[in-house]
Amino acid sequence: MDAKARNCLLQHREALERDIKTSYIMDHMISNGVLTVSEEEKVKNEPTQRQRAAMLIKMILKKDNHSYISFYNALLHEGYKDLAALLHGGIPVVSSSDGKDSVSGITSYVRTVLCEGGVPQRPVVFVTRKKLVNAIQQKLSKLNGEPGWVTIYGMAGCGKSVLAAEAVRDHSFLEDCFPGGVHWVSVGKQDKSGLLMKLQNLCARLDQDESFSQRLPLNIEEAKDRLRVLMLRKHPRSLLILDDIWDPWVLKAFDNQCQILLTTRDKSVTDSVMGSPLVVSLIGALLRDFPNRWEYYLRQLQNKQFKRIRKSSSYDYEALDEAMSISVEMLREDIKDYYTDLSIIQKDVKVPTKVLCILWDLEMEEVEDILQEFVNKSLLFCDRNGKSFLYYLHDLQVDFLTEKNRSQLQDLHKKMVTQFQRHYQLHSLTPDQEDCMYWYNFLAYHMASAHMHKELCALMFSLDWIKAKTELVGPAHLIHEFVEYRHILDEKDGTDCENFQEFLSLNGHLLGRQPFPNIVQLGLCELETSEVYRQAKLQAKQEVDNGMLYLEWVNKKNMKNLSRLVVRPHTDAVYHACFSEDGQRIASCGADKTLQVFKAETGEKLLEIKAHEDEVLCCAFSADDRFIATCSVDKKVKIWNSMTGELVRIYDEHSEQVNCCHFTNNSSHLLLATGSNDYFLKLWDLNQEECRNTMFGHTNSVSHCRFSPDDQVLASCSADGTLKLWDVKSANERKSINVKQFFLNSEEPQEDLEVIVKCCSWSADGAKIMVAAKNKVFLFDIHTSGLLAEIHMGHHSTVQYCDFSPHNHLAVVALSQYCVELWSMDSGLKVADCRGHLSWVHCVMFSPDGSSFLTSSDDQTVRLWETKKVCKNSATVLKQEIDVVFQENEVTVLAVDNIRRLQLINGNTGQIDYLTEAQVSCCCLSPHLQYLAFGAEDGAIQILELLNNRIFQSRNAHKTTVRHIQFTADGKTLISSSDDSAVQIWNWQSEDPFVLQAHQETVKDFKLLKNSRLLSWSFDGTVKVWNITTRRIEKDFVCHQDTVLSCDISSDGAKFSSTSADKTAKIWSFELLSPLHELRGHKGCVRCSSFSVDNTMLATGDDNGEIRIWNVSNGELLHLCAPISVEEGASTHGGWVTDLCFSPDTKMLVSAGGYLKWWNVLTGESSQTFYTNGTNLKKIHVSPDFKTYVTVDNLGILYILKILE
Repeated sequence: MDAKARNCLLQHREALERDIKTSYIMDHMISNGVLTVSEEEKVKNEPTQRQRAAMLIKMILKKDNHSYISFYNALLHEGYKDLAALLHGGIPVVSSSDGKDSVSGITSYVRTVLCEGGVPQRPVVFVTRKKLVNAIQQKLSKLNGEPGWVTIYGMAGCGKSVLAAEAVRDHSFLEDCFPGGVHWVSVGKQDKSGLLMKLQNLCARLDQDESFSQRLPLNIEEAKDRLRVLMLRKHPRSLLILDDIWDPWVLKAFDNQCQILLTTRDKSVTDSVMGSPLVVSLIGALLRDFPNRWEYYLRQLQNKQFKRIRKSSSYDYEALDEAMSISVEMLREDIKDYYTDLSIIQKDVKVPTKVLCILWDLEMEEVEDILQEFVNKSLLFCDRNGKSFLYYLHDLQVDFLTEKNRSQLQDLHKKMVTQFQRHYQLHSLTPDQEDCMYWYNFLAYHMASAHMHKELCALMFSLDWIKAKTELVGPAHLIHEFVEYRHILDEKDGTDCENFQEFLSLNGHLLGRQPFPNIVQLGLCELETSEVYRQAKLQAKQEVDNGMLYLEWVNKKNMKNLSRLVVRPHTDAVYHACFSEDGQRIASCGADKTLQVFKAETGEKLLEIKAHEDEVLCCAFSADDRFIATCSVDKKVKIWNSMTGELVRIYDEHSEQVNCCHFTNNSSHLLLATGSNDYFLKLWDLNQEECRNTMFGHTNSVSHCRFSPDDQVLASCSADGTLKLWDVKSANERKSINVKQFFLNSEEPQEDLEVIVKCCSWSADGAKIMVAAKNKVFLFDIHTSGLLAEIHMGHHSTVQYCDFSPHNHLAVVALSQYCVELWSMDSGLKVADCRGHLSWVHCVMFSPDGSSFLTSSDDQTVRLWETKKVCKNSATVLKQEIDVVFQENEVTVLAVDNIRRLQLINGNTGQIDYLTEAQVSCCCLSPHLQYLAFGAEDGAIQILELLNNRIFQSRNAHKTTVRHIQFTADGKTLISSSDDSAVQIWNWQSEDPFVLQAHQETVKDFKLLKNSRLLSWSFDGTVKVWNITTRRIEKDFVCHQDTVLSCDISSDGAKFSSTSADKTAKIWSFELLSPLHELRGHKGCVRCSSFSVDNTMLATGDDNGEIRIWNVSNGELLHLCAPISVEEGASTHGGWVTDLCFSPDTKMLVSAGGYLKWWNVLTGESSQTFYTNGTNLKKIHVSPDFKTYVTVDNLGILYILKILE
């Protein structure tokens, strides 16, 4: 290294060691070849950041001038401009002839670069074409290090590949323009698998040390992402040469923001022609037919004035208009009208040939001949899609045709619809037809444009159409159409439009999944006054006659759906969601590492961005809605263009995961605040590449931050138990509020108490701030730091998130038990419950006008709620511990609600009798509905006479919460168990209770046998048979090494089954102490089992959602019940299988889990699925005739279902 460079480095060594982070600087130096991987490891092994920097500089001092220059460039690239400026004076001069041993004008450097990059050698017979080579080099040099491509176009065999290779066979050109090297890929004609192989080989070449990944990318999208990262990180300022590109879709796989030189025989693969390519193309096509007319066409272009098409860009519209007019005029008379028909094609839409066959009522070959005429004259463009062709117009051609044929458009759209109706009945349009996607996407558009309002209403209000379209493209586009054509659809019946839109909005998370749900069954869950229900009922009755199974939800009229929209934008947990400032869009992010943006009204997806390399924890819109910020476990903060999805900035100064991000509320000077596990808050100015301020003060992870409404103060919450307020201008701490102190008691020392302050939210006037920690929400006065209010959410709840309404005193709070609540912060009273999510809710957020709020959850959904609608709701919810008695056609349900009332519900009429209030933990009815019994959380048991609603008997039976309670068949004896290891028997009409004590651990449950016998099972792995009369144990079965989770008894009383957390089930004879069969194969805890009525089969269900049907006589597996296809990572049953029951004829099986499913026992296939609003069903009560079913979901909603006949 030059003495000057060395001295400069030594002089500024201390400043460099203090400020630089080495990881990305070393990436640049490795890619430049001046640092080895082993040297990088040596640096990384140093314990602190400063020591790592010192080690790196020590290595550089021992190296040459190239190392100094590489280090200087790395500092510039990583944003250390001030430090780079210190080293600028010491930059050594490196001779361009270093390392040259020129032979035939080609240096060893060039040979090495081209050899490593796979560039082919010169052919034996070689003709120099200096002028063309220079032209290519000039084009490449104009890229100036920015992403872009240069195209060499020519017919086959004209020497394109030789020219491309020759352009980079130049030492100074490579050094100046592409110091990162050259990478050659021979592409050719490829299908998708061949292209993936090419991409995999390229990635392997670029990552030979496997420092980025040890496995090859599995698909084209992953390969594209990998290639982008490798070119950016390991091979910056390098050139990618793609030789012999045939198809535009192939080129897209390499379009990854790098510099590309490509060769092709088809100029349409890129739009790289400068100037007005469409005009040139049109005139060129005309000249092919009339080569002597150039002067005539030129004069026409120069003389004509263009007035019809808007002049909103710099494009040469005058030339385009005239070129289009001339081209159309030169068409044969017999095909001019066909070109006019294309006026109704929308921009950016590719139309299959079959659509135009239907429009023109011609054979495929005739249509292709006509379209080829248009393509040859550049009046139309063509893409090949496998065996078929797709045709499309340039945007400017669409503008031209629309303007020229404006008076005919309505008739042209009508012609399209009429021709469709002639060729298709709706039910005959199948997904395997090449034109079906076009009709599903654009038939409604053509009808609306044709003013065919009656036909549009018939289409949009057809359950058949909705079923077919949602199965193919999902619900969002349909919801968008209901919104867009609302003014037309309301002409028929505004209620119908509302019914269908709501049906799609609230079932969107189901309609967008696989396996696709039965839409008729979903329709049967709508209110009976709905047009959706009317059509579903009609269709269901027709299908029932053909053996299809459908279920009526008998008591659904009591249901109120409070959600306005349910969207499933992610494939994993949704950690955060937020509104844009105009309330029109929602951004969400989560564990699938993506950022999603969709319309707030319809759920229609606008953007999907693979945002980070790890889980994305938070996202935020800027005040002007131009940007979205994201932050991640990967320690990075990224800024995105909210309309295009383009990455604007990357900030990576946090050293741990970044938990939160929030923009200022004023768009005049945008600032972004971020908080991290590195204990720091940082402020970022979007106009700067580096952090504006770092705020020190928290002693643990920063969990949340929010700017005050006037942007003067930043509030932050931390796992250190404090809320801190910071002055935004100076970045100094204003005050700190110790939230932890409100959880202290005399018994627990402060240092042992962990209080994570989860989040905070400002009141609209900025005078108060709401803070959430553990199971409480606090309201503080900003000026005095005084506590204004404290809301306790209950011992079993943890507050996950909270948000203040922007216009009133309401606050929305997310709790750990899947629930969202609205509270009045003025009165401290709960206003409403919002139940609907099936898992933890991570985020809640009001819209800017406060009229709605959103919630995001682990269940992969974002829900939108109307504030007024939620506030008006006062529905009570039930606990899941219910008892059901079926008598002839009557259904009686005993249940407990959330305000401790015991309810007796008539399942047929819906009538509810409120019996008494108590802390009920379980309940049961006597067989003839004379009495009911209930156990309490304090261990007490009470018996109530139903005739006069009075407590008949009461006693303190257990010391802990009563879990199970049941009358014997004669109703005279009551059996109960609790969290202890005993079962109590109480002949409540004549004598005191007695205890059956033999289990070593908690009794899981029990079942009554014949002849005064009782079967009990326990966490201790045993099953015991008791004689209730003698109070003695008769049989003691050691069944499993782990907890026995369930047992079932065969109808003949000879056998029983046991299932366990050890993932096995066993079949036992009451006569033998060893099992008849051990049933293995389940991969999760086996939670339930059920014998068929004829005792020939046993069904078992596990925690992975899998159901197995076994032969009882030999223990062999008969069927594995699971849907044909299920989304990756999703359970086949939406969760644990918790209960099973065979039909009396053993042909059908019903199962409870995340939802209810009915199975064909003979085939093992699903016959029907009923999606409950909630999930985690504990039990399914089934009538003896297998026609009525009762259950309660985890939202407290009661379902009384009857088979539709």
